[in-house]
Amino acid sequence: MTDPVTWLPAPLAPGLTEAELSAVEARFGFRFAADHRALLAAVLPVGPRFPDWRNGAEAELRERLAWPVEGLLLSVEHGAFWYPAWGGRPAATADALALARRELATVPPMVPIYSHRYLPGVGGRAGHPVLSMHQSDIIVYGADLPRYLRAEFGPDGCTPELVAGARPTVPFWSDLLS
Repeated sequence: MTDPVTWLPAPLAPGLTEAELSAVEARFGFRFAADHRALLAAVLPVGPRFPDWRNGAEAELRERLAWPVEGLLLSVEHGAFWYPAWGGRPAATADALALARRELATVPPMVPIYSHRYLPGVGGRAGHPVLSMHQSDIIVYGADLPRYLRAEFGPDGCTPELVAGARPTVPFWSDLLS
């Protein structure tokens, strides 16, 4: 994880301690994946568009955590998205939104890395693909965290080899990959 960190276009604060990482997870109800945890233990990017897990405003962090679900709800509201496993879409928009909100409350949380790029907040192993999430437009932006950092901040941008080999790793969100 040390090489890609040099590309980060943000001030880098000292990494989060184990106690800080655990406190963030407890406060917000998710678990950092192993590679995300390792990055944040090494350095904490604190520039614009990076979540500041140490000193960031709680409301802003909660808003960032809610972004993927809120984006899908916006797509449901405007008729651009309906997940087939939820059954038939109710005719009334309010009913469709209520059903979608109930179903989305059960999906794995997504944790922001930078801007609208996310990793699953399910803990465990490294190697989850980084997803670029904007409403129901969800794509792989890096096959894993190191390749994502190269795609986003490296000199060559997002190239096919940086997303090659990405494998879906979490229920629901993996089904939505475009």
